[in-house]
Amino acid sequence: MYIDRRKMMQGMAAGLGAALGGGLVPDFAQAAPLSKSNPKRVIFFMQNQGFDPATAIPAGMKNSGSLAKAKLPEPIEALEPFKERMHIINGLHGMHTSPSHSPFFGALGGYRGGDGVAPSGSTIDYELSKVLPETLLPHLCVGMDSIENMRAKPTVANLSASGAGQPIFMHSNPNHLYEMLYGGISEGEIRKQHEARSSMFDRIELLARAKGNDLPYADKQRYGQYVQGFNDINGLRERLGSVSAHLRKFAPEVDEGYANPEFETDWHDRILDLGISALKSGITSVLTIGSGRGEIFGAWKGLGVEKQGHNLGHMKQPDNPIWVKIRQYNSRMLVKLMEQLESVPEGSGSMMDNTLIVYTSNNADYQHTSGKNWPVMLLGNYDGAFKTGCFTQLDGKRPINALYTSILRASGVQCDRFNMSEQLAAKFDSSTGPLKEILT
Repeated sequence: MYIDRRKMMQGMAAGLGAALGGGLVPDFAQAAPLSKSNPKRVIFFMQNQGFDPATAIPAGMKNSGSLAKAKLPEPIEALEPFKERMHIINGLHGMHTSPSHSPFFGALGGYRGGDGVAPSGSTIDYELSKVLPETLLPHLCVGMDSIENMRAKPTVANLSASGAGQPIFMHSNPNHLYEMLYGGISEGEIRKQHEARSSMFDRIELLARAKGNDLPYADKQRYGQYVQGFNDINGLRERLGSVSAHLRKFAPEVDEGYANPEFETDWHDRILDLGISALKSGITSVLTIGSGRGEIFGAWKGLGVEKQGHNLGHMKQPDNPIWVKIRQYNSRMLVKLMEQLESVPEGSGSMMDNTLIVYTSNNADYQHTSGKNWPVMLLGNYDGAFKTGCFTQLDGKRPINALYTSILRASGVQCDRFNMSEQLAAKFDSSTGPLKEILT
């Protein structure tokens, strides 16, 4: 069955992602025509090392209200022209996710997580990829880190999952990601790499089929899943090739920054460009961006930030010139996302009119935290589903799961609690259903 193949791909991704170098997208949908309707899309931007509320909430604003006359704090001041499309939420919690440096999969899963802990269930981005209009690549995860880490580990898995024990890999090497998405329409060295890798996949699939025939029944079954994984990879390549003329309109220009980045931010910028191109072209409708990749602490030498990694998380974020630089950089990325989506007509408006950007952290408010407060910023109204231009102060009794429930509801899914049992809810959730304060 198809669903079994999807689950299997998650299990095999860890071994294959590193071995094959290009990284795998472990969830492939059947080919579908690129939609001419107004499909919804969701972007999760997960900054690392916490999200101090003071870096997003206008000074003196303690109660829910309009942002119209408020001045945004310096770390997010780049978003000032977009206040009418913004909703800042304070007072959600993640105490049940066991945050320290990060709850890892638990941040988007709304469950207990930790370093080296396998996901105990699916994450919200994956669940949305199942219910939003079908695309060639239902879900794309990209991550940003130091140059050294992005080269040594072009794929990592610690933020997204399709189910218990089924991590989804995050792509962080722009060269590998470009080749995967656009290698079939490229020329020169990129095309050669694409053809070589495709040929290798074909040979491995054939070899695996032949070798699997001689195995005992139980091993043969498991081997069959392995073979199917390669079949799905090759299927994605073929489906992308079938819309090559369309993809040429959206493929980013390959410049010197791909091959010879001076700083990690050169690659961060190109990773973002590839994510944007996947959205604009209709390749995917769900994009997850990990700043720091959920596990690694990240690096920003291109911003003049020499301090790196773990120690940054021990610094206070408000009014700290280092953190101001980092969050301003994130904010500029958000601006670029919105401007690019606004530039594409869709229906009576633009792609941005049908998009929701969820900007938060993989670790509540601080690096070492109890998770009592998990600030979130929403950008876009998701075709009118979410209130915008406002600030909402909650009482700290609703979990981050309630936000994810709200997004599912706005996506047409009748869900009262996302990834939270009645037993857990009795301790960590004062209500049920979506956050009425944020929905229209």
